[in-house]
Amino acid sequence: MGLNKAAAVVVSCSAGATQRVHSHYTMAEQPDGLITIQDFVRWGASRFNAAGLYFGHGTDNAIDEAVHLVLAAIDLAPTLPASFRDCRLTPVERVLVSDLIERRVVERVPAAYLTGRAWFAGLEFSVNREVLVPRSPIAELVEAGFEPWVDGEMVTRVLDLCCGSGCIGIAAAVYLPDVDVDLCDISPGAIELTKCNVERHRVGDRVRIFESDLFNALGEERYDVIVSNPPYISRAELESLPREYHNEPRLGLLGGEDGLDVVVRILAEAASFLTEEGILIVEVGSAAPELERRLPGVPFTWVEFERGGEGVFLLTREQLERHQLELLDEATKR
Repeated sequence: MGLNKAAAVVVSCSAGATQRVHSHYTMAEQPDGLITIQDFVRWGASRFNAAGLYFGHGTDNAIDEAVHLVLAAIDLAPTLPASFRDCRLTPVERVLVSDLIERRVVERVPAAYLTGRAWFAGLEFSVNREVLVPRSPIAELVEAGFEPWVDGEMVTRVLDLCCGSGCIGIAAAVYLPDVDVDLCDISPGAIELTKCNVERHRVGDRVRIFESDLFNALGEERYDVIVSNPPYISRAELESLPREYHNEPRLGLLGGEDGLDVVVRILAEAASFLTEEGILIVEVGSAAPELERRLPGVPFTWVEFERGGEGVFLLTREQLERHQLELLDEATKR
């Protein structure tokens, strides 16, 4: 008996809600000769390359993208041993896998939104279109306990500002089990998803969540590390990005005309929320040259990453205070 559009697979969790994606395929429409997991990975990668898809939301090539979708469709982890790649899919599984591959080609939606899951610092997170797909190189800093930039044993409080899915702050709570973490975002939808991810990783006893426009809801809190991946894309750059990016929330990408509206506000306000030896870490990506041009006197330290990535700066509280007038002046221009 063939399947119809009533077939479905659970692909994500958002604040306790279950999202389902319905299959567009019937058994009669299945590609011929595809039986094993590896068959569908190869077919999916070929489809992606032929369609000229963009990869940059957790993977950087067609094969890894296909692996993500195929394994998610049959509810298996990406760490599945290679020996299982020759396992045969059931008729129902073939429908679900084919549907995800087809949607990726036709809709140009990042794979993480189709599956409802993404990975950051080796941890799985629920994602939806309320948040950016986790992909920041800051994962390396979290895994290292923010060393050598601070003494990891001295870190007691961390703030993840513009937290989105909460991946940076929650990962910090997992990797630093003695640290308390606050998560902030202005988006109610992001906050709801963050709650889901806090529960998933069972760190609710050390993690607080604030719906806040940057620091506004934090009162007089102080942190050893403030880390942020804020919106930093300029309007012109955003319009030129591949279609996949336009499925992400504009609120999480667009940082104003030059990309720096939110970044400059963070720089102007952060010192008041850092401990004496505290540090600020911010990803600004492609906006880095414009930031240095606008603030030529600020001694940004640009972090280098072993696994790739750039555009992440670090400043100490002392450096922020020393350049406070320059930072406030730039902030008042916006």
